[in-house]
Amino acid sequence: MAYLRRAAAALIIIMFQLLSLSNAHNITKILAKNPDFSTFNHYLSATHLADEINRRQTITVLAVDNSAMNSILSKGYSLYTIRNILSLHVLVDYFGAKKLHQITDGSTSTASMFQSTGSATGTSGYVNITDIKGGKVAFGVQDDDSQLTARYIKSIFEKAYNISVLHISQVLTSPEAEAPTASPSDLILTTILEKQGCKAFSDMLKTTGADKTFQDTVDGGLTVFCPSDSAVGKFAPKFKALSAANKTALVLYHGMPVYQSLQMLRSGNGAVNTLATEGNNKFDFTVQNDGEEVTLETDVVTAKLTGTLKDQEPLIIYKIDKVLLPREIYKAVKASAPAPKSSKHKPKNAEADEDADGPSADAPSDDDGEVADDKNGAVTVTRNNVLVTAIVGLCFGVWLM
Repeated sequence: MAYLRRAAAALIIIMFQLLSLSNAHNITKILAKNPDFSTFNHYLSATHLADEINRRQTITVLAVDNSAMNSILSKGYSLYTIRNILSLHVLVDYFGAKKLHQITDGSTSTASMFQSTGSATGTSGYVNITDIKGGKVAFGVQDDDSQLTARYIKSIFEKAYNISVLHISQVLTSPEAEAPTASPSDLILTTILEKQGCKAFSDMLKTTGADKTFQDTVDGGLTVFCPSDSAVGKFAPKFKALSAANKTALVLYHGMPVYQSLQMLRSGNGAVNTLATEGNNKFDFTVQNDGEEVTLETDVVTAKLTGTLKDQEPLIIYKIDKVLLPREIYKAVKASAPAPKSSKHKPKNAEADEDADGPSADAPSDDDGEVADDKNGAVTVTRNNVLVTAIVGLCFGVWLM
């Protein structure tokens, strides 16, 4: 029995250690051990790239020493341009020292963060890696005439298939990365939306006057969920039927006053506030993820993320497949709608179904009251939580035997 108790105690410790690994690496601490990379380390933090690196599960960082960093700092680039350049040094795949010399056909091309965030056009955010003669490895930006401008020097830190930090000789850059970059607050949100296939939603922002609230929020952090033009088109008749106040609230419901990268959305479930949240008006929805898929659940409709249109911290814009319908507006419209013609024998549930010809046309069949109680407690139950709880409960049961 004593053996079982010791085993249970050990298992509990292991489980809690596993739960604490949500942030498995810290690039700032890794580079801080070597002062030769202090400048590179500083600008990873100043541009918020360090935060994005730490959130990702699989990443390779191509670090340059202080001397190499002077080649771009001496040109007086803005912080946002420096972010673009350094984004080329963050590869969204794992390349340890051993893997560099095992590249198929001796050469490969991999996406950098400059490419994956949508900041680059075409393939200008891809980096070429070539295993050249003599056991040497060279790097070059694909858009820069495929020139191999930097060479591999040594491995700084590796955690297999999670993070690799490699020292390279020169800064990787390209004309596009070096192009003047406006600060997020200088970007016109509605213009970006129109260019990215969200003109209909952009028009909703402007007609309600909500565009000013979105724009004023950018510097402090803003996440926008933009329904596709087709989704807005289908919803247009219902949108026109709303009061002016509800139109504005519904549009504001598509923004969060905080920057949430895709990795952040994928790493946790739960209720989140929106730009429409004020006092007792919750106007929140629940972020749910299942592997790579992220959905937004409002208790009236469930929308799915279909792509990232712009990612320039502190601003990020996602495209979604449906208009988000807040339960606050859905209930308000439902209560004020004309009473349907019904017989005395018609069940109340059937009466409610016919009355749902407002913003709730896509509403699921779940009972709104029950969902509301769950959200008020902000309780989210996942299969992983249930599994962990069951194992820990079993261990305590054994301990008490």
